[in-house]
Amino acid sequence: MKTFITLFLISGFGYFSFAQQKQEKHIQFLHTSGQDIVNESGEKVYLKGVGLGNWLLPEGYMWKFGEGGDRPRKIEKVVADLIGGEKAESFWKTFRKNYITEADIKRIAELGFNSVRPALNSRLFLTEDENPVFVEEGFQLIDSLVSWCSKHKLYVIIDMHGAPGGQTGANIDDSPNDIPGLFIEEKYQDQLVELWMKIAERYKDEPAVAAYDLLNEPLPARTGAAAKYKHLLVPLYKRIMAEIRKVDQKHMITLEGFDWSNDWSLFDKPFDTNVFYQFHYYCWDRPDNLNTIDGFIKKRNELNTPIWVGETGEKGNTIYWSTTQYFEANNIGFSFWPWKKMDTRNTPYSIKKPENWDLISEYTNGGAKPDSKIAEKAFAELLENCKLSNCDYFEDVCNSILTRIPGKVEAENFGHKGYNQSYFVLDTLTKSNYYRKNEPVLIMLDSEDEKQYGSEQSIELKKSEWVAYTFQSLDNEKHQLTIRISPVVEQAKIQILINDKKVSLGITNKGFNEIIAGEYDMRNGENKIKIVVKSGVVRLDWFRFN
Repeated sequence: MKTFITLFLISGFGYFSFAQQKQEKHIQFLHTSGQDIVNESGEKVYLKGVGLGNWLLPEGYMWKFGEGGDRPRKIEKVVADLIGGEKAESFWKTFRKNYITEADIKRIAELGFNSVRPALNSRLFLTEDENPVFVEEGFQLIDSLVSWCSKHKLYVIIDMHGAPGGQTGANIDDSPNDIPGLFIEEKYQDQLVELWMKIAERYKDEPAVAAYDLLNEPLPARTGAAAKYKHLLVPLYKRIMAEIRKVDQKHMITLEGFDWSNDWSLFDKPFDTNVFYQFHYYCWDRPDNLNTIDGFIKKRNELNTPIWVGETGEKGNTIYWSTTQYFEANNIGFSFWPWKKMDTRNTPYSIKKPENWDLISEYTNGGAKPDSKIAEKAFAELLENCKLSNCDYFEDVCNSILTRIPGKVEAENFGHKGYNQSYFVLDTLTKSNYYRKNEPVLIMLDSEDEKQYGSEQSIELKKSEWVAYTFQSLDNEKHQLTIRISPVVEQAKIQILINDKKVSLGITNKGFNEIIAGEYDMRNGENKIKIVVKSGVVRLDWFRFN
């Protein structure tokens, strides 16, 4: 009897332990807590994800299309013009089925992201008829996405990228008349409220849904839309949120400012206890420049809520590394835009361009209409090419977004902890003219030729000055270090400290030299490197771990 009881207790404990592990691994609802986002266990969750652009709201630039195909309704017209309405309808159903699948979600999780932001076009969920009706296909696609994300432990931020009537009056929201109809005709606001209530009712008990993003990039300033209609934005937000809360009290809501999300002047205090604010961050300057986020941080302190970057990207590895590092240092989560697009080199995945695609692209720019057989073959090829298994993966892009090796780290992307932690310089009063203009580390242009602008920058350090970097590694293996460096006037000497190891290097040859500095043990997780000038003056361009 005693043996039986012992076995029962052991087996019972084993079952309890298994059930406890299963419960611990189950994805939990998120909510705001001061300036943090936390789960039901009170653990802080830092959202770092990718935007699922071009899937439910196709964007012309991702198709290499011109003005004749710059938004979903125009792209749909191009497809129908070239292959006929019936085949076009079949094309779009297959496109949406193939473009984002469970394979994409599984891979996003494997790479180290923890969230996705699908861009929705309201037309896929609510018709544009005089008496609109809901479209089940759109909801089924989101159902699948949420199910996959729950399985692979990813969060979903549902983004209303194209609201009824359009919230920007530009191509990005599928605006039918290049005006922000949402703010001009009340019927569109009614439709938007109804759509959000439908979404909230459907996903109110789904913990994998992290938040509702009520409107993407409303009311740009340059078109005059902001000046005319911005006074209507906060009342609309309040109305939507009040209706959502009638059916869903659990989910976070994220609000974007007007003028491409980034003007928060209308936000004076949170009007909900589970809200966070969002801005979008693109660094398109030439030469590269790291734009300040001080204004958003100041506003966060006033509002005492989390803030988040709903879109960042569309540039290159130098900016990707610096921006996501910048965000994390300031407790700001992000979503990289987009996960994949056609024939590119600056996203994690690239879709191969179909044969004769340029003929279709020229047609959208006013060129000759391609033969229907050619077009049909190209569109069929796109349906296959957009599957993840047929896309090209760029490890360097992904590693730059996630600040990890193997990869190249530009010298100007030292840490963001400030003086005596991420850098030491003798002159702290003189600020850099380039890139990080609020800091005193001297960043130099390596070329005055505008064609070379981009990541062609380096830093100059004198004797006793240093810079420090942190980066992630996914393994506990040795990696070879190569450093690109130049003495400014004469010979120089540097010391490199990598985790617990030191090495000294003499820099003798004029001009930039790529020097192999040995192999070093990396830790699975965070690693550190510090580069100190022991004599002379150097220009440091980059270092790379293979």
